Parts: sequence; C-alpha cells; structure tokens
Amino acid sequence: MSALAGVENSAGAVLRRAVELDGGGRYQESLVCYQEGIELLLQVLKATKDEAKKNHYRQKLRSYMDRAEQIKHHVLKEKEEGKYHKQIKIVENATGYSYENLFKPYVDEMLTEVWVEDPYIRHTHQLYNFLRFCEMLIKGPSKVKKINLLTSRDEDQQMSGLQEIKNSLQDFGVTLEVTFSPSIHDREIRFDNGWMIKIGRGLDYFKKPQSRYSIGYCDYDLRPCYETSVDIFHNNHTRKT
Repeated sequence: MSALAGVENSAGAVLRRAVELDGGGRYQESLVCYQEGIELLLQVLKATKDEAKKNHYRQKLRSYMDRAEQIKHHVLKEKEEGKYHKQIKIVENATGYSYENLFKPYVDEMLTEVWVEDPYIRHTHQLYNFLRFCEMLIKGPSKVKKINLLTSRDEDQQMSGLQEIKNSLQDFGVTLEVTFSPSIHDREIRFDNGWMIKIGRGLDYFKKPQSRYSIGYCDYDLRPCYETSVDIFHNNHTRKT
C-alpha cells in the first residue's frame, strides 16, 4: 500500500466515525473527527495528480466542511445559551473509553487549568488512573499549567504517590495542588475552557485486568469498563464560588 493510499484510508475511517457520531447526536465529538478527517483528506487532494479524482475529493471535502460548520454553529449556540448537555452511557464490559477518547473533544488550546473532584484517588490503581489522566492533559493540544485535585485522605502510599506525580508534573511545567476533604462525595472534572464532565464512578470506571500480561493492561481503550454514565455540560465559568 502506498503512503497516499494509507492516508486516504485513514481519512475514510475518521470521517466514517464522524458521520456515526453525528448520527448519534454526539456533535462535539463528531466535530473533532470531521476536522481531523478533513485535514487528512486535504493531504490526499494536494498529492493527487488526476483531475477527475481531484474533483471527487473536492466534492467530498465541500460536503464534510459544510456539515462541520453547521455542527460548529450548533454547538456554539448551545454553549452560549447554557443549554449544552450530553450524556454518554457506558455499558458493562464496554471498551473504547480511554481517557484520551472520552476527554479529547474537550481538551483544546484554551485549556490551562483543571479541577478534579474525586474521593477515590487513594489506592494504587486509582493513583495510576489519575496519573494517566494527567498524561492525557499534558500531551496537548492544551496548555495546562495547573491541575487541582480534591480527594479524600486514606493510606500512607497515597501521599507518597501524589507527591511523585506532583514532582513529575513540575518537569512539564504543570503545578499540582492537592487538597483533602473527609466529606467529599460528588465526582466531577472542570476545565477552565468551560467544559464540565461528571462521571458516576469518577476516574475509576475501568475493570481490573485478568493479569499483568492480558490485553487491556496497558491500552485502556481495550480495558473493559464498569457500567456508568458520563454527563457533559458547558458553562462560561467552571470555578466554583
């Protein structure tokens, strides 16, 4: 397979996913896929010499770009009116819900500060969950400079683990501020670009892998999940007063 054919296949896969998400009413996620697919298809157009094929790609691009623009205006209108709300139901044993997949549509260049409220960042696997979430944030395209964690205090290893995460984040220019509450119950994540995500189980919605050498141990997209719901809102102000 040529490099051009590979890019074309990738564009087709991403755009099919965009149409699927679009049809399911998951507009913010579909917009991200449309934009990614359009960019790939533009690469194909630029590298194509045959004029008939060029016209074919131009028509496809026009159609996808028009739909992406419609969705963009629709989402923007809902955000401005404070009406944006989407719910994702994660069914028992579902896969494909890594932090990258779940949060990617809401992590953009405007994001600089994050608030995480989760009472269960205490045990070893929960600390690793939080670490993976932090890794997702600093990979971009966001410019996160501060992460605020509100959780409950538990074991001694929790303190040492959080300190190690804090030290590591400093190497990437990110400050981690941790506070504890004995009464915290709600679980939510707030971004200073206006997005708020509430997950019934917090960050701990992945099932324990069968072993250290089983599929899904490293790649969370392949890790089965517990049943939970994810509610996504947009507000102009995400900091609580």
